[in-house]
Amino acid sequence: MKPQYLILAIACLAAFAAPGPSGAQEQRPPVSQCQAIAENIPKATFASFSGEPTLMPAVSEGEDVKLTYLGHSTFEIETPGGIVIATDYNGWYRPATTPDVVTMNKAHTTHFTLTPEPDIKHVLHGWSDVPGETAKINLVVGDAYIRNVTTDIRFSYGLGGSQEDGNSIFIFEIAGLCIGHLGHLHYELTDVHYTEIGRLDVVMVPVDGGLTMGADSMSRVIKRLRSSVILPMHRRGPPVNAFVSMFGKDFDITYAPDDSITVSMRTLPKKPLIYVMKGVQ
Repeated sequence: MKPQYLILAIACLAAFAAPGPSGAQEQRPPVSQCQAIAENIPKATFASFSGEPTLMPAVSEGEDVKLTYLGHSTFEIETPGGIVIATDYNGWYRPATTPDVVTMNKAHTTHFTLTPEPDIKHVLHGWSDVPGETAKINLVVGDAYIRNVTTDIRFSYGLGGSQEDGNSIFIFEIAGLCIGHLGHLHYELTDVHYTEIGRLDVVMVPVDGGLTMGADSMSRVIKRLRSSVILPMHRRGPPVNAFVSMFGKDFDITYAPDDSITVSMRTLPKKPLIYVMKGVQ
């Protein structure tokens, strides 16, 4: 090894080996591969963390991630390493096996439960349980890295006004894929939101046309995210065609005969695909 490279390698090892501040318990989350492309965007501010680096998710031999639509806005995500995640978990729509992780959002009781099964190891609220604070999630479970980006929500039942950071867009980084669940999105995203999200290869999007956002507003969000696979969910009232009609020839449309899709980095479509699963149609 050339001397200059040896010195650099020793310096890097020393940086990792050096102790953190006295008493520091917070661990640094893994570097998000989904945000990597966004770090070059100007005027973006990224959170800083102190403490020891967290281990990256374990590498699995497989590369396929399976997503199954269970109902409303609940999907089961199964990683190559066998980790099971359920999104917007309300206790009604359950995977066949107890999930390792469940995520929840606050807008309606159809998106969360305060009495999840005790066997669920990780229950992630998309809102903060501490008044005045914001939910901050950076969690590694098996071969999945899970983080969130908060958005505001309208108060329910015609009360008017909005609640800051009451919704979370959950992002699951698995087997090289960046998978996002928009939750109960009420407002179009800002430049800061897009920067914090970064790349999404697969996105789960509510298409109710009003309880969250209208089809036109939601379609603008999806077009800007430029995901390879778009999975409609949360359809109430208008048919999913109202959402699909917002997209032109730059998007392919598939009405699937079943409720699952298996994706990997190698099998992502080159042209954006709106994949309407059975149960959403």
